[in-house]
Amino acid sequence: MSYAAYKMMHWPTGIDHCAAGFITHSPADAAAFSSPAPAAAASGPDGDIDSAAARAPRRVGPTPNLVVSAANVLEVYAVRADDATGAVDVGNSSSTGAILDGISGARLELVCHYRLHGNIESMAVLSDGTENRRDSIAVTFKDAKIACMEFDDSINGLRTSSMHCFEGPEWFHLKRGRESFAWGPIIKADPQGRCGAVLVYGLQMIILKAAQVGQSLVGEDEPTRVLSSTAVRIESSYVIDLRDLEMNHIKDFTFVHGYIEPVLVILHEREPTWAGRISSKSQTCMLSAFSISMGLKQHPMIWSAAKLPHDAYQLLAVPPPISGILVICANSIHYHSQSTSCSLALNSFSLQPDGSPEILKTSFHVELDVAKATWLSHDIVMFSSKNGEILLLTVVYDGRAVQRLDLMKSKASVLSSGATTLGSSFFFLGSRLADSLLVQFSCGMPTSVLPDLDESADIEGDLPFSKRLKRIPSDVLQDVTSVEELSFHNKTVPNIVDSAQKISFVVRDALINVGPLKDFAYGLRTNSDPNAASIAKQSNYELVCCSGHGKNGTLSALQQSIRPDLITEVELPSCTGIWTVYYKSSRGNTADNNEYHAYLIISLESRTMVLQTGDDLGEVTETVDYNVQASTIAAGNLFGRRRVIQVYAKGARVLDGSFMTQELNFSMHTSESSLSSEPLAAASASIADPYVLLKMGDGSIRLLIGDHSTCTISINAPAIFASSSERISSCTLYCDRGPEPWLRKTRTDAWISTGIGEATDVNDNSSHDLSDIYCIICYESGKLEIFEVPSFKCVFSVDNFVSGPAILFDAFSHISTKGSGIGDRDATKVSVKKEEATNIKIVELAMHRWSGQFSRPFLFGLLNDGTLLCYHAYYYESSESNVQCAPFSPHGSPDIGNATDSRLRNLRFRRVSIDISSRDDISCLVRPRITIFNNVGGYEGLFLGGPRPTWVFVCRQRFRVHPQLCDGPIVAFTVLHNVNCCRGLIYVTSQGFLKICQLPSAYNYDNYWPVQKVPLHGTPHQVTYYAEQSLYPLIVSVPQVRPLNQVLSSMADQELGLHIENDVTSGDDLQKVYTVDEFEVRIMELGKPSGHWETRFTIPMQSFENALTVRIVTLQNTSTKENETLMAIGTAYVQGEDVAARGRVLLFSFSKSENSQNLVTEVYSKESKGAVSAVASLQGYLLIASGPKITLNKWTGSELTAVAFYDAPLHVVSLNIVKNFVLFGDIHKSIYFLSWKEQGSQLSLLAKDFGSLDCFATEFLIDGSTLSLVVSDSDKNVQIFYYAPKMVESWKGQKLLSRAEFHVGAHVSKFLRLQMLPTQGLASEKTNRFALVFGTLDGGIGCIAPVDELTFRRLQSLQRKLVDAVPHVCGLNPRSFRHFKSNGKAHRPGPDNIIDFELLSHYEMLSLEEQLEIAQQIGTTRSQILSNFSDFSLGTSFL
Repeated sequence: MSYAAYKMMHWPTGIDHCAAGFITHSPADAAAFSSPAPAAAASGPDGDIDSAAARAPRRVGPTPNLVVSAANVLEVYAVRADDATGAVDVGNSSSTGAILDGISGARLELVCHYRLHGNIESMAVLSDGTENRRDSIAVTFKDAKIACMEFDDSINGLRTSSMHCFEGPEWFHLKRGRESFAWGPIIKADPQGRCGAVLVYGLQMIILKAAQVGQSLVGEDEPTRVLSSTAVRIESSYVIDLRDLEMNHIKDFTFVHGYIEPVLVILHEREPTWAGRISSKSQTCMLSAFSISMGLKQHPMIWSAAKLPHDAYQLLAVPPPISGILVICANSIHYHSQSTSCSLALNSFSLQPDGSPEILKTSFHVELDVAKATWLSHDIVMFSSKNGEILLLTVVYDGRAVQRLDLMKSKASVLSSGATTLGSSFFFLGSRLADSLLVQFSCGMPTSVLPDLDESADIEGDLPFSKRLKRIPSDVLQDVTSVEELSFHNKTVPNIVDSAQKISFVVRDALINVGPLKDFAYGLRTNSDPNAASIAKQSNYELVCCSGHGKNGTLSALQQSIRPDLITEVELPSCTGIWTVYYKSSRGNTADNNEYHAYLIISLESRTMVLQTGDDLGEVTETVDYNVQASTIAAGNLFGRRRVIQVYAKGARVLDGSFMTQELNFSMHTSESSLSSEPLAAASASIADPYVLLKMGDGSIRLLIGDHSTCTISINAPAIFASSSERISSCTLYCDRGPEPWLRKTRTDAWISTGIGEATDVNDNSSHDLSDIYCIICYESGKLEIFEVPSFKCVFSVDNFVSGPAILFDAFSHISTKGSGIGDRDATKVSVKKEEATNIKIVELAMHRWSGQFSRPFLFGLLNDGTLLCYHAYYYESSESNVQCAPFSPHGSPDIGNATDSRLRNLRFRRVSIDISSRDDISCLVRPRITIFNNVGGYEGLFLGGPRPTWVFVCRQRFRVHPQLCDGPIVAFTVLHNVNCCRGLIYVTSQGFLKICQLPSAYNYDNYWPVQKVPLHGTPHQVTYYAEQSLYPLIVSVPQVRPLNQVLSSMADQELGLHIENDVTSGDDLQKVYTVDEFEVRIMELGKPSGHWETRFTIPMQSFENALTVRIVTLQNTSTKENETLMAIGTAYVQGEDVAARGRVLLFSFSKSENSQNLVTEVYSKESKGAVSAVASLQGYLLIASGPKITLNKWTGSELTAVAFYDAPLHVVSLNIVKNFVLFGDIHKSIYFLSWKEQGSQLSLLAKDFGSLDCFATEFLIDGSTLSLVVSDSDKNVQIFYYAPKMVESWKGQKLLSRAEFHVGAHVSKFLRLQMLPTQGLASEKTNRFALVFGTLDGGIGCIAPVDELTFRRLQSLQRKLVDAVPHVCGLNPRSFRHFKSNGKAHRPGPDNIIDFELLSHYEMLSLEEQLEIAQQIGTTRSQILSNFSDFSLGTSFL
């Protein structure tokens, strides 16, 4: 029996739903929160004038959060706008983009991110519109689950406030006997937040009643005030059966504005019609408006409107003061309210009912089916149409009634799946087919503010960090980038409202999307290394994917691991550390962001080398005053880059350039320890200007204090540690700098503190950076404390940091609330096997706050088993902290009496998950592994060295983790910025090579995997890889607009053509156009030095011929007995249902010589009956699936001759071959397993799956000698079958048996079989193991891989534990999500022999005690489980 595991490696990126709401702050907070704090308010009287001026030009109101969902991923973002005025002091860190409404740039920053156990079907924001209430998010899941979530400040994340489930036996009557439903639940919210409505099971409307805010007149009443500031919550619900209201088919529904009670308007179809009956029956839709009285549970109809077109599909509630409703149809738009109505025809297809007044027509022809809409202002609605155009509709209103509707074209943009307006000046276009855009708009701008922008380069100015719009393919921004005005002038009727309404757009940010992944190929990278072996060899490859659609079609090159571009490498054995330092003489005191490094310090085992980093690296070891006779522990800059400090075991030196100004010996200054025989030596050091923290060999701590005026340092042993008996396991310094240091805000007495640590550079008046220095210390008991430096006053302490709790808070501020159960779980805990927990220690700490005005510090702790704990700080003022806790002294610091007032009581840390798979034992005396960088190739983050080096980029306040496998273990890392290596890096491998590199600049690292997107301006369909010349042939279809009569005449046969001509000769029909897709096969290559993709050759198809498949096949030429590698293309002619289907098989050979005219030449072409949907090579023969027949052909060098055939049921969608076995998937009839016997030359059926299944993709799964068959289907499942003719239930081998079944939750469009890497875990492991990498239509990539039985049993029992042990977001059950979904079709349930790493990944986020307890309950150990995890991720790191 063979077992499998499922793991996602790249989560979905195609955005399905987006919404705007004040989730993390109320609108009242937002006003204070969005305008940045005045930079110079503290610096005297002139500061106030600055701050007043900074606020003046801002026309942007409070900006809400953006909530987006992609399949099962839910994310909340905050919009951060950069003020154009404030950007002056920042210097070159602001964007050079257009300044619009006083904003020079904006970006999205992640607030929280969740992966749910269920796909989000629809989403709404519940908002009551008041100033001081927050909004809630309501999401729905299949079949009828609703969850409401609000942002909880105490955990800095979403918390579920209510869950509503209408499934199970007691709700069966709602389904009325139906099994499958086309749509999941759809939710809409009342604009005043009084209720929400959810449509489930087609015709059941659930009304969710919101809880009332306590209306109390007493403003000071504490509980009332607390309640009113919370978010909107749902209190109760009831069901309305819409069948009783005589509705058969609901198309859309929404709440309208301007009524006292909530009014729900439903668009429904009384009696259905279809395209063939339009002439006699076209106005079939109607509107019904119901007043929802929740107290009485009644819903009287208050008005209705009938005779709406059959193609109406969407309702838009018009905001006040106009109110009413817009009905959007494919060919017309109608406005209805209780009193008036008017409509607008969009094209010549719009029919009007007899006897109605003449309706207005637009001046241009447009179709609005599947358009997405959002209101930019109270009378302008923006549509994003199906071909990516932006249209603006004005509702012309004279104060009493709506006069007419005006539609105008605006810009071209992405093909969107949703649009939402964020506040008064931004909107967001979410897209499944392209990158999603954040766009700033401005209504009625004075033209003087706008610079002259016509080329797109200005908007995408090179931003220094993370914004990187230049990495977005330019076609996404094609017309949106040029800021030109859209004028709403209507020539005929003078517009009563505002005759010159102008709207301008600027794209401010983009979220990358690589979906839908239709197909991908596995090929070599440009900078691949032919000599690499084992795991390093994997980073030679990349996935080249077909993604996007139409004009947004792209070729995406994805890599899982980073392979830096090498500039130069030197052999350098036994290195222990490298550092680069700046040097600036005292006269040049400009804070230059672009300063080059001056020296590179390399520490070897017993000496130190110093290199100058000028035009070239030259060794200056002999001429400098560095201590070159000993190995260096740390080096860095002090006193604002005027001095360099070098710390070695016995002492430290301060250098000015190459001259020493001071030398310190550690052993002289330690009087009390001089009794012991050996002198004291430093073990590790942390530098934060102007302090250096040393951890000595005996575990004690020393602080070197710098003096700015004399540029000297003195040593100091903090008294607080001399008295304490606890051993320190690691320590670090954290420098909290910026215009206003972040940690200061979290102090209890923050409002009276006026800058304590005035440790700013005296000469540096230009920037008002204050910096507070803190010292973070972790003891061997696992306790973490934060001290102020240099006073060493304890300001924050956490008892059990080493176990990795989800939230860290200051222990002393919660003494009073001990009884409420915060953090006293250990008291009730039965003593587990504790011996495993005692030897786990923190070996390294780091804390850093990266750039950005709203950024918050991150805290990192590295455990000695290789786990990295990451925490993100946040501010939370709990209501309990008003109660002063009694100043009694528990064990520890003696000065606790007065410590309570200056503690960072409002500081909390939230654990952030980070996917790092290295597992190894780290001894305590190893050199540091975490290196923080602020600019490598324009990115910031940290680099984790060690056996599996990993990059962690910080983009939009979130981690992007990318491993680097290409050089094996890395012992030292540092950044280098000089003339030849701009924003580069240096690292030393464990083999003893020093490499100077740069990050490949073509890739964008702000994605789950680094990605490079190449615009194709057409839809890519299939791609394959030709390894000998590293070429990628791919099928692309480009939409072309043709005159209708030309299309018809070429489609029809000749005698039909005569009377078609007579039909369409009427004048206006000849002007009609029709869009046809023109197919071609492009052969693309990644240029070696440049990294740019170029098209080397194009093979056009004939008109109406669709290329369906392209593959590289190896055929045996029967006349010469040699193997030839050819490119095979299968096509089909698409000419409507009246013409019999035909197709072609084309074979092309590649030219061997470099300089030949044609890259490929056609060697064979033949028409076949039926569409050629798949081709493959089988032992030198060519297997062709054409229509419902599979033929096997031999190749003579000029002809294909059939040697065998098999009749497939309907239409073959995929073919796979292993040895002489064939697996094919049928479009409706599941999979068939054939074998080819050469002696009788016959294709014979071995077995098939008897069920009906709509196959998407198939592949073989190979585990040693076990062969399994994997298939994915249209209901988002994956099934694994096996062939066992000896088993009774296989009906003598006719039937394939099910080995496992699993619900992926996304359409899997392609499987790729790759050999797994052998891991160190099991020596006797089977080497012949292949995993399947798959891509989905949501933009996700994952793998299904075989696992051995022992691992499977262990992880399966862990998985069953985790279903209950982990609190799941939205209360979703992972077991029901992963259950096979048959969608109402008959299906015998199969075994669930597949483990789900999406659920298992929660194990590492539990605290240490919980991990040990669960491991003990299933009879194993924590280290065993973690090593299984790491073996699996090592075995499947293919890229």
